Amino acid sequence: MNPSPANPVVRLDDVHVALSSGSGAVTILSDITLSIATGETVAIIGPSGSGKSTLLALIGGLERPSRGTVAVAGQDFAVLDQDGLARFRRDHIGIIFQSFHLIPAMTALENVAIPLDLLGRRDGIARAREGLAAVGLAHRGGHYPAQLSGGEQQRVALARAIIANPPLLLADEPTGNLDGVTGAQIIDLLFAGNARLGSTLILVTHDPDLAARCERVISLADGRIVADTRAIRTRVG
Repeated sequence: MNPSPANPVVRLDDVHVALSSGSGAVTILSDITLSIATGETVAIIGPSGSGKSTLLALIGGLERPSRGTVAVAGQDFAVLDQDGLARFRRDHIGIIFQSFHLIPAMTALENVAIPLDLLGRRDGIARAREGLAAVGLAHRGGHYPAQLSGGEQQRVALARAIIANPPLLLADEPTGNLDGVTGAQIIDLLFAGNARLGSTLILVTHDPDLAARCERVISLADGRIVADTRAIRTRVG
């Protein structure tokens, strides 16, 4: 296991997640203790059902543990209500979901501008145009999510997640809906942003090549961390 950083940006202590079912409690995560330093790139890998997406959701404040402590940038999530968590995510975290979570009634351009609008930025639309251009969708800004392919929606979601340069970026299978060439371009953008801004990148992936680009690989099985190792990373930018 890797030693804990002195001032981790992400810290989980003895975290458990269990869900109730008709046949009793179902354990999703057990005994998760984890620290991640500012600027690290971390891949979370493991078989389907091992708890990868749940772990990412905990770090993003989207789910709460049944037991244990989750803290990001020194903020204990347990003391925040849902509104407080939403404000914290707005200011500190960008999230790329597997299912996109784009707002259907808003164009691609408007979807990308949302984080900047919430921050009170007056340059939201101009920056959103730049963000769409960065992911190759400058020509699709006026289209609604239903008019975009799955891969295009994923790229819009990426542009929205990174537009405000969040210090912590979480990505759940960020290339899952993209062809090989586009997926490689998107990953290059993620790693280039990490290198340029010194942000922290945590991603869930089934792709061993993508995992190997991260500085650190955390392996889950049956809801537990079974390995926490260093991997060769190729920096871009």
